[in-house]
Amino acid sequence: MSAITTARPEASSATSRQVAYLTAPALVFLGVRAIGLVVLAWMAARNGRSITTALTSWDGHWFLGLAQGGYGAAGRDLVDAHFQHDQSNLLAFFPGFPALTSLIAHVPGVTLVDAAFAVTVLSGLACSYGVVRLGESVPGGSRRLGLVLAALFAASPMAVVLSMTYSEALFCAFAVWSLVFTLERRWAWAGVFCALSGLVRPTAAAVIVAVGLAAVIAIVRREDGWRPWVGALVAPVGLVGYLAWVGVRTGSWDGWFQVQQRGWGSQFDGGIATFKFALDALASGRSVLEVLTVGLCVVAIALVVLCIRRRVPWPLIAYGIAVLIMDLGSNGLMNSKARLMLPAFVLLIPVGMALVRRLRSTQWLTLVTVSVMSAWFGAYAITAWPYAI
Repeated sequence: MSAITTARPEASSATSRQVAYLTAPALVFLGVRAIGLVVLAWMAARNGRSITTALTSWDGHWFLGLAQGGYGAAGRDLVDAHFQHDQSNLLAFFPGFPALTSLIAHVPGVTLVDAAFAVTVLSGLACSYGVVRLGESVPGGSRRLGLVLAALFAASPMAVVLSMTYSEALFCAFAVWSLVFTLERRWAWAGVFCALSGLVRPTAAAVIVAVGLAAVIAIVRREDGWRPWVGALVAPVGLVGYLAWVGVRTGSWDGWFQVQQRGWGSQFDGGIATFKFALDALASGRSVLEVLTVGLCVVAIALVVLCIRRRVPWPLIAYGIAVLIMDLGSNGLMNSKARLMLPAFVLLIPVGMALVRRLRSTQWLTLVTVSVMSAWFGAYAITAWPYAI
């Protein structure tokens, strides 16, 4: 009897450790995002806005409209960057996020907004587990590195969109798991998650670059048999399929790009517009958001250099560079640059590696400080800043 009594506390302790281990990524992510929501609540009240209004603003309206009416019947209150309503502009938004939102909204008692928030939160949680796994998979990685990376990701400068009715959280979830499976040479899964990301955002092109190059190299080296072929062939299906569908709808092979240019003036110009924007923002200093956006662009480029020096696995570097090229190399809404860099979470790896070598107190202080700064920046962008992000 005494032996049984003694064993119970040990079993209970082991169970507690297992629960803590399993829930740690979720708790880290939710804890950081909770800080963001607290600051958002304060700033929304100060600026006469509700939290729900702020979190469903701008592109959030488009995604909710698509979830409700689809590409043929979304509301006429949806306007582009020129304040014009054009039903064809709906084609600029990929179907993954609104489709999942619409599916969950069919659950009794769940509103469309509730469903959109559910997709965002669940996607963020899935992404946090993927980021932790990524931190464990890189050379010299560890569980602690993964958790630090999850915290840094949740505290990215424009991480407020991870709490909005935007598609970034869902895209990042698919992208990070595709990259994890690429590093683990699980080619079929890497291709499937890459294909899914292609139904969510055009940034999937960066995932295709990473997965495709890695698979081609494996094929050339005759490694892993037929599996790299599957990954390489499946990876582009989602993105290419949607772009082809838009091409059929518009009667032009580059229909999606035409919609983007017509509605938002967005096209690839090699970074000329971004460079001019940076010079203008720094010279005039008229906006905190614009100046900080320029600073974040410079930091992102510096992080690429650090990734190369720290020998981060090349598929991750290729993905990060591709995300930045797509973001910084395009014109359009300059105020969205910081948000569009969010999927380049792999560039945080050198920062995470530096933090895990520091004292625990230094780690905590740094992460809390970054979380508060991110919370303010994101809340400012959707409550005080008058333009789209």
